[in-house]
Amino acid sequence: MKKSLLRIPRGRLLSNTYSIVVFVLLVGLSFVFLYPFLHMFSTSFKSYDDLTDITVKWFPKNLTPSNWVVAWDSLNYFRSFGNSLFVSLIATVGHIVSCSFIAYGFARFKFPLKKLLFGILVLAIVVPLPTIIVPQYRMFSSYGVVNQQNLLDFTAILLPTFFGFGLRGCLFTYLFRQTFIKLPSALEEAAAIDGCNPFKTFFRIVIPSSGAVILVVFVLSMVWHWNDYYEPSLYIVGEEYFLLPQILPGMKAIMDAMSANPADPDAVRTYNDAVAMAGTALAAMPMLVMFFAVRNKFMQSIERTGLVE
Repeated sequence: MKKSLLRIPRGRLLSNTYSIVVFVLLVGLSFVFLYPFLHMFSTSFKSYDDLTDITVKWFPKNLTPSNWVVAWDSLNYFRSFGNSLFVSLIATVGHIVSCSFIAYGFARFKFPLKKLLFGILVLAIVVPLPTIIVPQYRMFSSYGVVNQQNLLDFTAILLPTFFGFGLRGCLFTYLFRQTFIKLPSALEEAAAIDGCNPFKTFFRIVIPSSGAVILVVFVLSMVWHWNDYYEPSLYIVGEEYFLLPQILPGMKAIMDAMSANPADPDAVRTYNDAVAMAGTALAAMPMLVMFFAVRNKFMQSIERTGLVE
């Protein structure tokens, strides 16, 4: 045995050892990230007896899909899903349009205080939202678009995205700028020779050549707006316009109200961890489906942006 080990080249032995160590570390890290999802889906199918049985850890003895039905009704899923989808899509479109336009100016044009303004933009990436939420709230309140209990409540969330701000807007501008800098200037020079002004060049040459960063911004903006609870909880007060993350914490109160005035007297609606996990899974499912649908292109695209060097 010792002779066979001695016959293995030292470089190959070190390489194999390194591969094994990396594999073990990746498996451990993968479990850390996957554990919440595994726990969520496993718990969502448990019955009340499974929840109180200490011998049941991962696999429920009695599958209870009715938890998902109760969670669906409690979340008023169709309405809250539509609200979340509307806000996330409009905000994402606003970010792609405004952030790309601003980034093109930083990447290709010279103007006074350009370096200072770009430095402020980079600094704004690390400024947490709670530090500026009070003046922002007062500003939108003075415009009369807060606490209206109608579609105007979405304005405070959507309007900043069309001006390059909003949720992570400065980061998206930075990503677009890093991508535009890497584009060959010869393409724009050729377009200028053909008579294209800067606006035509931007929309006909630059944007079609930036599919990778557009996909990255689309996915990140959709996920962050979909999961955001902080801003919607401040600006959206009408229950009819609540987003999914807003409804999740109030599921118990909703179920108590449904039990007090049941539409179906035979329906049993008990709030427990299984129902809570089913509701969480319903809220997370659309983004998981979207990510798995574009994961290959997303990983390829993120390598071409300024997010990973």
